[in-house]
Amino acid sequence: MKTFYEKYFNVESTELYHNKKTGFCSYFLSFEEGSRIELTNKQHLSNRIAESLGYAHIAIAVGNKKAVDVFAERFVEDGFPLLSGPRTTGDGYYEAVIQDPEGNLIELTTD
Repeated sequence: MKTFYEKYFNVESTELYHNKKTGFCSYFLSFEEGSRIELTNKQHLSNRIAESLGYAHIAIAVGNKKAVDVFAERFVEDGFPLLSGPRTTGDGYYEAVIQDPEGNLIELTTD
């Protein structure tokens, strides 16, 4: 996942943090402006628990409408599912929705 975000969104990553006692591992990924994502993993996290910890999606502003189109095309070319769009939503956002390698939803949107 770290490699995915580095490749497509040009994030900078911290070194891997690993708590050997608990099995918890994480990276913080920083975007050029303002936001960070923490990728985490913990041994023995059951599917039932993992399902209850989820979220709907993350939105990443990639620039203008053309940038959304370019990102969406690149993901499709690289074999990732395009689930929606590119399109203008009812609330006026221009977006496309893709899935990352783990199936998380990423909304590519304008600034």
